[in-house]
Amino acid sequence: MHIFHLALGGCLTAPRVNYGLTEDTGGHIAYVLGAATAQAQCSHVTSVTVVTRAFNDPSLGEDHARIYQPVEPGLVIRRLRTANGAYLAKEALAAELPALIDAFLTMLEDLDERPDVIHAHFADAALLAQAAKDRFDIPFIYTPHSLGIDKLTHLKGVAGPLLTARIAQEKAALHAADAIVVSSRDEAERQISAYGLQVDGKVYRVWPGVDLTGAGKTTEAVASTLVQDSLATPELPMILAIARPVARKNLQQLARTYAESAALQDRANLVILAGQHGADVQESAETAAVWAELNDILAGADLRGKVALPARHTPADVVAIYAKARDTRGVFVNLAFHEPFGLTLLEAASHGLPVVAGDRGGPLDILAQTGHGITLDPTDEAAIVAGLTGLLSDPAAWDCHAQAALRNVGMFDWTVWADHVTAICADLIAPPWINPRPAYILGSDIDHTLTGCARAAAALAEWHADRRGLFVVATGRSIVEARRILQDWSLPLPDVFVTAVGTEIHRRDDAGRWVLDADYAKLLDSDWKSADIAACVEAAGIAWQADIEQRRWKFGCLGDSAEADRLRQVLRAAGLAAKVIASHGRLIDILPVQGGKGKALTYLARCYAMTAADVIAAGDSGNDVDMLTSCGRGIVVGNALPEIADLQGLPHLYHARASYAAGVLEGLTAFGLAGSDKPSLPYRPFAVSSLRIAS
Repeated sequence: MHIFHLALGGCLTAPRVNYGLTEDTGGHIAYVLGAATAQAQCSHVTSVTVVTRAFNDPSLGEDHARIYQPVEPGLVIRRLRTANGAYLAKEALAAELPALIDAFLTMLEDLDERPDVIHAHFADAALLAQAAKDRFDIPFIYTPHSLGIDKLTHLKGVAGPLLTARIAQEKAALHAADAIVVSSRDEAERQISAYGLQVDGKVYRVWPGVDLTGAGKTTEAVASTLVQDSLATPELPMILAIARPVARKNLQQLARTYAESAALQDRANLVILAGQHGADVQESAETAAVWAELNDILAGADLRGKVALPARHTPADVVAIYAKARDTRGVFVNLAFHEPFGLTLLEAASHGLPVVAGDRGGPLDILAQTGHGITLDPTDEAAIVAGLTGLLSDPAAWDCHAQAALRNVGMFDWTVWADHVTAICADLIAPPWINPRPAYILGSDIDHTLTGCARAAAALAEWHADRRGLFVVATGRSIVEARRILQDWSLPLPDVFVTAVGTEIHRRDDAGRWVLDADYAKLLDSDWKSADIAACVEAAGIAWQADIEQRRWKFGCLGDSAEADRLRQVLRAAGLAAKVIASHGRLIDILPVQGGKGKALTYLARCYAMTAADVIAAGDSGNDVDMLTSCGRGIVVGNALPEIADLQGLPHLYHARASYAAGVLEGLTAFGLAGSDKPSLPYRPFAVSSLRIAS
């Protein structure tokens, strides 16, 4: 397989990233290089090419004028040359796109072997990928990195012409891409949905990796040189921030908070690496304004000897300053208004450095996995002071976060990313999909039904390879999260996804792409008065789950079964039709009457000219009850929650002794569908009627 990565902006060369060399030289370049390098090592990948733009500016490095740059075996960088040889910032690059499209198509035309898949980074690169798809029928993956629609929040909904054009370009890229690969759940479920497109079926959330080169090494001399002229007592703990000097990174808030807090000044020094600054550095109006404000804030507070704001730094300096911050038992800070992912948090983790981060976007995902810091409101000065002083003054807490960083950062591995995304590439170029003609349907919950035991999950994957039925996962998660969990547990992809507690069905179309079942969606829309139901929930004072847990046909609330009963009464009194499901002792889901896992599986049975009697359900909790009770056969795994104890005694249910996937296999064996006694003929659960398969 031949893979192209396409990234046009910034200064892209290998092996190291010179962060902040220009406004557009940031974390996305580290992402592209890390991804491409790892994919080049994959057994099914013949070669990887990174395509970027050529320009001639010796102050930024000679590499950028090279049309062809070998990096390592199987990996090269190619650069597109146009009539304009100057370095172009993001805004100026837009005018050059027609010429870049022509140059890219010419490059592809001249190649002996064209790529099988193109991976476009940012929407401008997606335009080139779309042109290649139109001309050569090459599928493409799109990674947005940073979506413009979120900037509207900070602009109070008023977008200028540049942002308006960018958002339109991103929407077109989301629509046209064959797959969309993002890093955080916030990107996958909140940001992309804001574009008003139904593209969940092709969105994949895959953890990126982190470059561990130099991690853990102390380079005292390098770090000291960087800050020696600025800090009077460099042995104090260091509050460190590393970010491009753009407004959304919110560096001014950190500077202002430090300048106004005697407690922080007494406990720690402040070091901010805000890109490169100086007369010979190409700066935009935005970056110049951020630098000016940082200087004004820090100079005005007379913080001489306590603050370092180096105008220049190298990649080696960045590694050294992380290590210096760790050795002084300092804290890394990222207070971005919104962070699509947060690569610097992982870089800090690789050095064993605790962090304080904003509570919006990627940091929530990262810290939920690593546990090496805290999140807080990036606009709340009091919370920032409390968070920083808490870590700086509590040695036990600092040690706990530092140890968690080193213990968990390894899960962010480019090799794992490459395996996942290369599998997506293989799926895109696979032969046209033929929908299966099943003998039965197995609909199973995921969490604590299929997951929970790695050995049992592997055994179920073996069973799956030789199954005769339709394998469906029925989960409360979104399709993006369901797919990620299955991948994490090495469980097979299903034939059909039933997600959001049975309110979304995704099936493959004739091209093999996952698409939302529009007919099922119409069925749910027929009696779903979402605005009225939401108003009822508010009036009843029932707590909502996080915004990201809300779906088009599923509202998530917090409460026990008694609170769920109260909500049912409130909705009934208001004359609103809805299904209320309590689960796990603390979660409440509100669905359309026609929704739910059981209804979804019954709908699927009709699609294949079958009935509910031909469906086997497997689950462990309250939101599985409707499918366990409505399907022809059911499997209750051994680790099921007490909340479904009422199902004891139902004759069509098998209560497994084994837990997790082993319990599912135990039930399938009891039904004659697994184990050595598995029949060679297709399974028919009941002699209700002869099996009919939809054409």
